[in-house]
Amino acid sequence: MSHVVVRVRRRPAAGLVAKLGAFGVATVHEAMGRRGLMLPYMRPINPGSRLCGPAVTVLGQPGDNLMLHAAVEQCGEGDVLVVTTTSPSTDGMFGELLATSLRSRGVAGLVIDAGVRDVAELNAMGFPVWSRAVSAQGTVKATPGSVNVPVVAAGATVRPADVVLADDDGVVVVPYGDLERTAAASAHREENEAGKREQLRAGTLGLDMYGLREQLTALGVTYADEPDPARER
Repeated sequence: MSHVVVRVRRRPAAGLVAKLGAFGVATVHEAMGRRGLMLPYMRPINPGSRLCGPAVTVLGQPGDNLMLHAAVEQCGEGDVLVVTTTSPSTDGMFGELLATSLRSRGVAGLVIDAGVRDVAELNAMGFPVWSRAVSAQGTVKATPGSVNVPVVAAGATVRPADVVLADDDGVVVVPYGDLERTAAASAHREENEAGKREQLRAGTLGLDMYGLREQLTALGVTYADEPDPARER
């Protein structure tokens, strides 16, 4: 297997990234036809964090963070570093020092299908991280990997310059070629939900708003009244 660091030049328009960043992960995932979602073990180390930016990808070896250091040079303002390994790992491949290096280049945050450590320091820095695990287990810098190649992280395919969104609901990946269409579909979905929210706030039942009474009937669900206790005396 060859190892390579690809210098990627394409970047999504900043305005388009900002549009997508205004939506939640659940909205974008639904707007894309329920695609692009990473597995639910990917969790923020600081609940309430949000992240949106173009991906710089890393394929490394378990227990080795050499290629994370190689990737820093390829990162720029607003990027999201997305890291995975050739086989499952929970070792603490990333910590405060790497975050400091990334922060100096304006990197927005990290999504890593492996472990991180120095959680208190990362949270004090306000550096957003989504990870598979938290582990103090250290790593070496000895084996090669690749930067800015297509990877599969937590079940989702990520290519350089795809846009990665993350919040408390998880992580979703929007392919570079689908950015404009997904932003428009997400906006439409939010407008539609705003109308439904008003109906629900006014007391309309979801059973009626979604036409679910007919569906219950079609599925053979019936209603039965509980006997009146007063008549049983």
